[in-house]
Amino acid sequence: MTTLIVDAHLDLAWNAIDWNRDLTRSITEVRKMETEPALADHPARGKNTVTFPELRKGGIYVMIATLLARLFRPHSKPPFIRYSSMEMAHAAARGQSEFYQVMEQKGILKRIDHGTALESFLENIAKEDNYSGPLGYILSMEGADPILSPEDLRSWYDLGLRIIGPAHYGVSPYAHGTGTVGGLFERGPILLKEMERLGIILDITHLSDQCFDEALDIYSGPVLASHHNCRTLVPDQRQLSDPQIKRLIARKAVIGVAFDAWMLYPNWVRGETTPQSAQVTLAKIVDHIDHICQLSGNCDHVGIGSDLDGGFGKEQSPIDLETIADLQKVLVLLKERGYSQEDVEKIASRNWIRFFLRSLPKK
Repeated sequence: MTTLIVDAHLDLAWNAIDWNRDLTRSITEVRKMETEPALADHPARGKNTVTFPELRKGGIYVMIATLLARLFRPHSKPPFIRYSSMEMAHAAARGQSEFYQVMEQKGILKRIDHGTALESFLENIAKEDNYSGPLGYILSMEGADPILSPEDLRSWYDLGLRIIGPAHYGVSPYAHGTGTVGGLFERGPILLKEMERLGIILDITHLSDQCFDEALDIYSGPVLASHHNCRTLVPDQRQLSDPQIKRLIARKAVIGVAFDAWMLYPNWVRGETTPQSAQVTLAKIVDHIDHICQLSGNCDHVGIGSDLDGGFGKEQSPIDLETIADLQKVLVLLKERGYSQEDVEKIASRNWIRFFLRSLPKK
């Protein structure tokens, strides 16, 4: 029987709309559509690893699914479409929200926006040895660029948004993000307080170091790190330092480990290093999981946040991963490292489930 996995970071709507990928098709069909005729706008074309059938094959029945519509940054190229105003980003994110709603109407997805819904969804999974119902998703926003003002947040909450990461790469209107130095902008604390009031979870992923500290000082609600690895193993500001990990543990957070190969190899040179040349395998994922477990003294604060559709494909994934269904291989590797079945299940799904049962609105 396939072990249930919760994946805490997938950019499904962005892949469907901006990359023009029909995620209802098989992985073979999607790859073929991008190679015949060949699409040359990005190295990931024809190498994607995520479709709905592959999620089902891998037992990934629950996920955090994002809205991603970032403001323009220099050097952005298709399919990394970026928007020149918050109003345009707002409209694009609304379109992505519509994608999820259409998938719900087709019976492919089921939105989970409160604790009772999660409990009911898990009960339905438990009834079938090979679950065949819709895949469950919790709606998140990666980078708050589409939120026109903190007052606009209520409308997003009503659409089902339950998690926000205030920044992505570069800066957002609210905060400094990956690759930048600085703190929250004037409206950042107001956004965080409104998130707390509404019961929207804070995702600290992509925040600059200063914003990480400021956000945790201001926001006292539930916190997660959807897709992060360990700076001690791979030094880079994109990763979490040990003090940051310990602070998240103290806040009862869960950290999802990411599968992007450059985040798994400490000397990655963009445009030169490949997963093959660096011998990046899924064992590297287990190294990051183990590091978090050692810091916490238990297995209660780590899970999976693969980001496997985050603008890369097989060309930037561990070499022993063909599709997202291979997340099951990580569980085998954990057992080989000496992790008990109970701890493997915590890392696969139970930590995230416990977190969301505690953190989502009850109804």
